[in-house]
Amino acid sequence: MSAVRILFLNWRDTSNPEGGGSERYVESIASRLAEAGHSVTVFCAAHAGAAADETSAGVRYVRRGSKLGVYPQALWHLAARRLGRVDVVVDVQNGVPFFSRLVTRKPVVVLVHHVHREQWHVVYGPVRARIGWWIESHVAPMLYRRSQYVAVSEVTRNELVGLGVDHQRIAVVHNGTEPALMSTVPRSEHPMLCVLGRLVPHKRVEHALETVRRLSADQPDLRLTVVGQGWWEDQLHSAAAGLGVEHLVRFTGFVDDATKHAALARSWVLLVPSLKEGWGLSVVEAASHGVPAVAYRSAGGVAESVQDGETGVLVDDDIDAFVAATAQLLADQALRRRMGSAARACAVRFTWDAAADSFLMVLRTAAGGGMREDSDPATLDAQRPGDLLGTGQRLP
Repeated sequence: MSAVRILFLNWRDTSNPEGGGSERYVESIASRLAEAGHSVTVFCAAHAGAAADETSAGVRYVRRGSKLGVYPQALWHLAARRLGRVDVVVDVQNGVPFFSRLVTRKPVVVLVHHVHREQWHVVYGPVRARIGWWIESHVAPMLYRRSQYVAVSEVTRNELVGLGVDHQRIAVVHNGTEPALMSTVPRSEHPMLCVLGRLVPHKRVEHALETVRRLSADQPDLRLTVVGQGWWEDQLHSAAAGLGVEHLVRFTGFVDDATKHAALARSWVLLVPSLKEGWGLSVVEAASHGVPAVAYRSAGGVAESVQDGETGVLVDDDIDAFVAATAQLLADQALRRRMGSAARACAVRFTWDAAADSFLMVLRTAAGGGMREDSDPATLDAQRPGDLLGTGQRLP
C-alpha cells in the first residue's frame, strides 16, 4: 500500500512540561506510522528547551506559538501550505479543536480523548468556561459534522454522540502501553501508594493526599509517591503541608521512563482520583507491574481501563468511598495480589502496535482508500494486538 502523508495538529508534545497522556498517545502512534514508511508531521506549541524544528523517531516536529498562539499558527501554516503536501489532517481536540476544517480541503480526522464538560469550570472562570464549553459542545460538532472521529474509549464515543456526533463516524482506538521495563526493584515492604500524571487541578491529587492523612493514623509507615509535574504542583505542596502529611509524600517531578517504572514496581496501589480521563494510561502502565488501581466510576474512560472488582476498584465520586476502597486493598494482601495478576494479564492486550494498526485504517478510510469495503471504522478496537479486525493484516 502507498505511504500516507499525515499531519497531526496537537496542543503540545511530550517534551513540553505540560505534556501528558494525550501527547504520549499521539507520539506513540506517530512514531510507529513513521517507522512503517509513512510521512508524519506533528505541529504543536513551542516551549523553552525544544527546537522549533526537529525530527525524532522519524517524526517531523514543528513547534510554533504559545499555549494559545499555537492555534492561529497552525491554521496559518496549514493554509499557506508551509507544512508540505498532506493526505490527511488529524485535528487533536483537547477541549478546543484547531478549526482545521476552515482552511483545508483535505480529509480531517478529529481525535478526542474525552469531553471536557466537567473540567472547564475547574480550570477557568465562569465566562471562559462557558465560552470553552460552547465551542466544544456546539461549534466543533457542527464544524466537523462530516469528519471522521477517533475516540480512545467507548465512554468518550458515547459522550460525543451526546453532543450530536454521528455514532457511525466515531471509531474507538484504545491507548496502548509499552511493555513494562524490566526492573529489579522489589515491591515496597511498607504500604506504598502512587499517583502518576500531570499535576493540574482536575487530576484532584488532593484526594490522594487526604487518603494518606486518613489512613496514616492506623498505618504510620504508609507513603505516597506523586510522579509527574505541572503548574498545580506548588498548590499540592501547600495542601500536603496543610494536611500534615508532607513527610509522608514524595513529589518526584518529571522523571525518565526507568524511574517511572521503578516507582510503579514499588507501589501497592495506584490512586486515580481524577475528575475526568479519556482512558487512563497510568492505569495500564501500573497494571503492567501487577498494581491494581482505585478510581472514580464517573471519571470517563477509567471505567474501561479499570475492570471493577477484577483489576481494581471503581467507586462513586465520594472521598469516603475512595479512602475505604484504598484501605481494603492495602489491608487484604490476597485481594491485592489477585487483582494485580488480573491487571497484568489485561495490560498485555493493549499495545501501541495494535493501536497504530487501527489508527492507520481510520486514516486510509478518511483519505479515500486502502480499506476493505466490508470494514467499518466505527468497530475498530486496539485490544486486538497486531490484528486488523481479525484479518491478520499487519501495519503496512
